[in-house]
Amino acid sequence: MKMKNRGNVLDDLDWRILQVLQENAKQTYMETGHHLQVAHSTVHDRIKKMEEQGIIKKYTAIVNLERAGAKYITAIMTVFTDPKESGNVAERLSRYEAVLEVFTSLSEELLIIAKVIAEDQEKLHSFIAHSVAPLPGVLRIRTSIVTKKYKDEMFFIKGGHNPDESP
Repeated sequence: MKMKNRGNVLDDLDWRILQVLQENAKQTYMETGHHLQVAHSTVHDRIKKMEEQGIIKKYTAIVNLERAGAKYITAIMTVFTDPKESGNVAERLSRYEAVLEVFTSLSEELLIIAKVIAEDQEKLHSFIAHSVAPLPGVLRIRTSIVTKKYKDEMFFIKGGHNPDESP
């Protein structure tokens, strides 16, 4: 990994290490090194540097809630806001446990898009009505309940490190 204008520039090996970690972060440095045909000490050093630089934020388990028997619904909530308040609204939404992801988007108007999870429609409605709608700056909310999930990936590093590449 090289530093460029105070930013991190990952080389091909760093990207390949990240790809292996995303596929199975439980692998040892030895296994990862063997897979990539480099010394395990190189893998260890590269991973430690990426952790120190904040490139690798954390290691986690991805739980399939449906298979675990959890009953829940997922909704995509689009929040239309007063542009002066959108940052505050996004920050406040990020603090709720029911909100899994928060994004801002500037199209014709500034939007906040949030992925929300709830036990049922009634709890989703209550959360939106009592926690989201009253936030200062919220103009209107559009909610779409997810009825079927076709893909659920967390990462884009698969065959390379260019997210624009087509499969």
